[in-house]
Amino acid sequence: MIVSVDDVVVTQLCNLTATEQLALLNAGSASATEVLESHLERIEAVNPLLNAVISMDEGVARASAKRIDDARTVGDEVGPLAGLVTAHKDLAETVDFRTTFGSPAKADFVAEADDLLVARMKAAGAVAVGKTNTPEFGAGSHTFNPLFGVTRNAYNPERSAGGSSGGAAVALTTGMVGLADGSDLGGSLRNPAAWSNVVGFRASLGRVPNPGSGNAWPRLPVSGAMARTVDDLALMLDVITEFDAKDPMSRGLDVPAVIEPVSGSPRVAWSNDLGGLPVEDDVRKVLDQFRADVEALGWNVVDDEPDFEGADECFATIRSWFFANTSAGELSPEKLALTKDAIREEVERGRSYDGDAIAAAMAHLKVLWDRAVDFYENYDLMIGPVTQLSPFTIDQEFPEAVSNVSNVRYIDWMKSCCRVTSLQLPALSIPGGFTEAGLPVGAHIIGGPWADIDVLRAGKTLEAATNHGQHRPPLLNPS
Repeated sequence: MIVSVDDVVVTQLCNLTATEQLALLNAGSASATEVLESHLERIEAVNPLLNAVISMDEGVARASAKRIDDARTVGDEVGPLAGLVTAHKDLAETVDFRTTFGSPAKADFVAEADDLLVARMKAAGAVAVGKTNTPEFGAGSHTFNPLFGVTRNAYNPERSAGGSSGGAAVALTTGMVGLADGSDLGGSLRNPAAWSNVVGFRASLGRVPNPGSGNAWPRLPVSGAMARTVDDLALMLDVITEFDAKDPMSRGLDVPAVIEPVSGSPRVAWSNDLGGLPVEDDVRKVLDQFRADVEALGWNVVDDEPDFEGADECFATIRSWFFANTSAGELSPEKLALTKDAIREEVERGRSYDGDAIAAAMAHLKVLWDRAVDFYENYDLMIGPVTQLSPFTIDQEFPEAVSNVSNVRYIDWMKSCCRVTSLQLPALSIPGGFTEAGLPVGAHIIGGPWADIDVLRAGKTLEAATNHGQHRPPLLNPS
């Protein structure tokens, strides 16, 4: 039985945006310790219900906050995120907390070094309290695993939080953290953001460097940022997108100090279904109203989309090959046997492909890229659905069907994000509105090649025009 939360104070520091918190911290109006304690209080209040933050160590967090306060007291330089509270996705390796990948196969693993993104946030002064929950090895957009259980949606705890960055999204929307990181192969920064009414950004390839071991060349998985607003997102992106020569794909990103709203009338391609995908009526209704809001700004909106032919097959091949050649695929046979069926099937499928199959999939990525380049000669943005349905009930591993179209594999219902991934374009999920049942829907803002800042500007303009992101979960204000 779900227990209601009735003791959450809505005037706490943790309810402020990260940008607002940072202003107070830099002005000396709040200490890092005070900000941390506010977030810890919120975690104590809502995490037992929602199960978003895991592997916590309050001692580590309090020591980090004290170091920042001590540095500020003596006038020492502190980082650009100093005092902001975070928790790292349980796929990112950390030295301060175990990294389990949500799997019994890695239940006791503690990394010898932080992943680059984690190290950059730590050096910038972010105060980590623990990890955020994820599906086992990030497989699927429903956050559950045998170690920590299921993460519940804050807008309806009987519904999925999405994934694989589901814990991060729920922690953000409820004020358990101020900023969060995630990763995205088939939508893992975007799907959970959509279902938690927060912002998730899949940046262009190489914007967030990943110099770790394994394939360093063209790839589909990216790490990235999640936040409650685009301005908060920019704070974090400025830290994690710095160029790194050890990643041969690194390009860096020059994030402006202020993300200016869009001026003029951008050319917008509107796609209701991203190439004929099934989309549930409740999502369509919300996005119809969102389109009206976009048109009310005077933006030039027409129905159009690039050619997605071959994208599904290309994505599925590269995804399985990725699983077979990264953390899950590197497990011993005994350890791999401990993982869920979906992971073993991905690994087996990935190992079955010969060089010709992988080469053909990689070659088709270039075909899709060329189509995108040609398409965006006529448009500045494309907008469509992030997810094809609203959050499903937590007792399902994945929805059996979308709009009466059956799903065979656990990723079949995620194609509205997977297809965008295959184009390798910058893509932002922002709050798009709510269904009649009160469930959040995300709007997918997709930019042209390397147009990351243009996407952020559009997102900031639209979040201000609609104010959907202002509506936090009802459990934060039971009255």
